[in-house]
Amino acid sequence: MLRPGAQRGLLLSSLRLQGSPGRPRSACGRQGEENAPLSVETRWKDRAETVIIGGGCIGVSLAYHLAKAGMKDVILLEKSELTAGSTWHAAGLTTYFHPGINLKKIHYASIKLYEKLEEETGQVVGFHQPGSIRIATTPVRVDEFKYQMTRTGWHATEQYIIEPEKIQEMFPLLNMNKILAGLYNPGDGHIDPYSLTMALAAGARKYGALLKYPAPVTSLIPRSDGTWDVETPQGSMRANRIVNAAGFWAREVGKMVGLEHPLIPVQHQYVVTSTIPEVKALKRELPVLRDLEGSYYLRQERDGLLFGPYESQEKMKVQDSWVTNGVPPGFGKELFESDLDRIMEHVEAAMEMVPVLKKADIINIVNGPITYSPDILPMVGPHQGVRNYWVAIGFGVFISVFERYGIIHAGGVGKYLSDWILHGEPPFDLIELDPNRYGKWTTTQYTEAKARESYGFNNIVGYPKEERFAGRPTQRVSGLYKILESKCSMGFHAGWEQPHWFYKPGQDTRYRPSFRRTNWFEPVGSEYKQVMQSVGVIDLSPFGKFNIKGQDSVRLLDHLFANVIPKVGFTNISHMLTPKGRVYAELTVSHQTPGEFLLITGSGSELHDIRWIEEEAVNGGYDVEIKNITDELGVLGIAGPQARKVLQKLTSEDLSDDVFKFLQTKSLKVSNIPVTAIRISYTGELGWELYHRREDSVALYDIIMNAGQEEGIDNFGTYAMNALRLEKAFRAWGSEMNCDTNPLEAGLDYFIKLNKPADFIGKQALKQIKAKGLKRRLVCLTLATDDVDPEGNESIWYDGKVVGNTTSGSYSYSVQKSLAFAYVPVELSKVGQQVEVELLGTNYPATVIQEPLVLTEPARNRLRKKNGKDKI
Repeated sequence: MLRPGAQRGLLLSSLRLQGSPGRPRSACGRQGEENAPLSVETRWKDRAETVIIGGGCIGVSLAYHLAKAGMKDVILLEKSELTAGSTWHAAGLTTYFHPGINLKKIHYASIKLYEKLEEETGQVVGFHQPGSIRIATTPVRVDEFKYQMTRTGWHATEQYIIEPEKIQEMFPLLNMNKILAGLYNPGDGHIDPYSLTMALAAGARKYGALLKYPAPVTSLIPRSDGTWDVETPQGSMRANRIVNAAGFWAREVGKMVGLEHPLIPVQHQYVVTSTIPEVKALKRELPVLRDLEGSYYLRQERDGLLFGPYESQEKMKVQDSWVTNGVPPGFGKELFESDLDRIMEHVEAAMEMVPVLKKADIINIVNGPITYSPDILPMVGPHQGVRNYWVAIGFGVFISVFERYGIIHAGGVGKYLSDWILHGEPPFDLIELDPNRYGKWTTTQYTEAKARESYGFNNIVGYPKEERFAGRPTQRVSGLYKILESKCSMGFHAGWEQPHWFYKPGQDTRYRPSFRRTNWFEPVGSEYKQVMQSVGVIDLSPFGKFNIKGQDSVRLLDHLFANVIPKVGFTNISHMLTPKGRVYAELTVSHQTPGEFLLITGSGSELHDIRWIEEEAVNGGYDVEIKNITDELGVLGIAGPQARKVLQKLTSEDLSDDVFKFLQTKSLKVSNIPVTAIRISYTGELGWELYHRREDSVALYDIIMNAGQEEGIDNFGTYAMNALRLEKAFRAWGSEMNCDTNPLEAGLDYFIKLNKPADFIGKQALKQIKAKGLKRRLVCLTLATDDVDPEGNESIWYDGKVVGNTTSGSYSYSVQKSLAFAYVPVELSKVGQQVEVELLGTNYPATVIQEPLVLTEPARNRLRKKNGKDKI
């Protein structure tokens, strides 16, 4: 166990760090820190293209990338000195691994930059790349590794599952008794955060950026033309845009512009030992170790070891006083008092896994602040509702499922944001980091509950379809929540609770995540049959809903959308494209009255989409009124062959096929409840979406369910809807299309009107893409598996090589096979082509099929009228 003398030394060292003025050294002994330069910059500029607030590694990286790309007048303002905050005391871990598909690109870009930065700037960065190993000590963790392998195969990142013998060879100090496998990333390692930041700063200055510190921002004043007046004690300057990269001061900066950023300061500790003879005797540096069940990371630090535990949510420490009163004004390079008792169970787990720790002296514990967002991912990009205000905040520390910390993100996020700022669109899709994924429903209480859960769940297995339950429900529940919550498994969607699947008496109702088919599989099959054979009802209230009207509304939407504007009383599916011709968003557009439109988008892209619309409206000077009515309206979907029969009982409006046509929209009353009815259903079956006042949801639901008793009406959830839409070959934004794809390769040609007169955003780029020809296409695959189905982002194999990736998948209850969308090279996209899909370490044969697998109800109707019932 720990030696008493060593522990006393530790506490003394920690107290010294906490009380030291200026720049206390962390346990890692930052290279060059003793002689760190003060800001010698005496210049002051009155105008700036971009002002970055915060001198940690994230902010300095952005300054470096903007200046290197040629932007003039890049100014970074830091309240005290560079790296003050969370950067200086970070453990500095770097890894290619991330379960998020495009966050792998961020990690990859960071590491590739760090490998060249010393040569470019002449500044030592202290970059070590011994690789890293995640160890699995349970069979389910081995499954997780297999799951992550198929999601990595189509990326540039190297990653391997290795056997226990190889693990012991690479890390000979391990107790191998429980180890089943390892997930190995060559090129992983650690870097000195202080030296990294100083090298980025040197590069930023080299390319013309101005880094001013100490220069605390005291006020941010927006101007009518979209520029900002930035005030500091040294003077003020005008900026075309500002970027909040202020670390744990980000909330204070946000308040200056009227925003409450959902961030919580959390204390995180790591332990450093003195020299360990067995470590010193090694001929090469140990790989970074991540013990996921023990919930800690461990790496070599000189001739000793450094390890950082993540305690349970009951034991972890939130810095509540900062939430209530703000960060103390003078806090910079200070630490909190260490608390070894809080992490002792993880220290003991580390000593069991790495026995040499039992004899080691601990020379330091570093206990510093990091910031957490509710879902543990940072917020990166422009913020809705405040013009020209960008953020790069919420970078904390994680070792397992999400691997999030500012050090590994710094290089890639700096490049990502720089490209977005300079080119007017993100270089690739990262909607999971969109700051606009939060809204008014994200209260401080919710954020703190989620931060505690996320910290405590750091080692949790990363299942598909994962749900986390802390802080739920929010205030953003639909009117049906109390009626449905005891009948179904709810999913979390942008603050809303929405039924995923329903259970019947006697069925297993527990949340049972799995990499294989689990307790929802049979109930979802029943819901599928319900919609295909009778009639079902689904709560669609989480949809994002916008009202747009005004004298320029038609002209604005014609500029935004690649499709034509629907006639009054009709609806269509429309796509907003980026200037480079990629799919920024998919919405349904309903022309309700002349010049007034109802726009519908998915729950996860509500503020993402309206921000883009608002920005284009302002920049183009369009005379329109844009209103977000998401929280005002509830939505019920009714679908199935008996849907018309049930609804017709409740309204005097003629719902016959010839009178209420597919994609038509009408205002009507359902048993005296006013609704906007759109004849559309994501199931592909006969159906309507009924938009109504949120307070009418319960009454409307009860009326419809009572009216449908004779037809056997019942509920269905989003899992069944997903299976239904895949069979109909309906694409989903965020899966089959996003800012990584163009609409032509996604098979959206029908919705793209290149011949329409309006020069919509992305039109010219699409013409060029079409002229050059496509390199890949989206195809539909069927595959025969055993107890596992594709989810999306799995590797596609052909002739022994990875050639593409799935985008989404499900089980097809009609043909009783797995079904998936996938991107493959054009030459492999013909119907009948055989490929393989990797699922949990096994390659399953798959076949490209003619889509759709099941015709939509309108298509069946057309064929019926043309050929007669017997031909269908």
